[in-house]
Amino acid sequence: MPSDPNNTFRNQHKKFDLIATILVLFFAFNFLYCFNFIQIDLNPAAVENPIAEKKEDKNKIENGIHVNSGLVVDDGYELVLRSCGSCHSYKLVTQNNADAVGWTETIRWMQETQKLWDLGANEPKIVAYLAKNYGPKKKFRRKNLENVEWFELD
Repeated sequence: MPSDPNNTFRNQHKKFDLIATILVLFFAFNFLYCFNFIQIDLNPAAVENPIAEKKEDKNKIENGIHVNSGLVVDDGYELVLRSCGSCHSYKLVTQNNADAVGWTETIRWMQETQKLWDLGANEPKIVAYLAKNYGPKKKFRRKNLENVEWFELD
């Protein structure tokens, strides 16, 4: 019986489709594996649990600073952790400086425009903490240079 040219063509395409499918799966698996979209756990005992590490670090304090938030550990910092961090980054707290009046005005502004709730009896404690630990800086500029010999440029 003579070979059917259509049947040979179909067989070649089936082989090509199989090879192409294998290559696509191979490259897709490698891409996902390399970029950690999937993880293969070959030895569960050797793999560390990042969630457990984060729980341990959550309350870690180094040199008087709460590591997770960057806040100074002092009376009232727990209130600031709960009140301020629920809406914005703690960096927004630590990068600002104000006295008690300034922090109170900031709280009022957040209540009027940002939907901050009434802090109630905690407000004076929060303001006291912020004013003490993030109060105005005493020096905003360097001291003037003294005893400098100046020369004129031509």
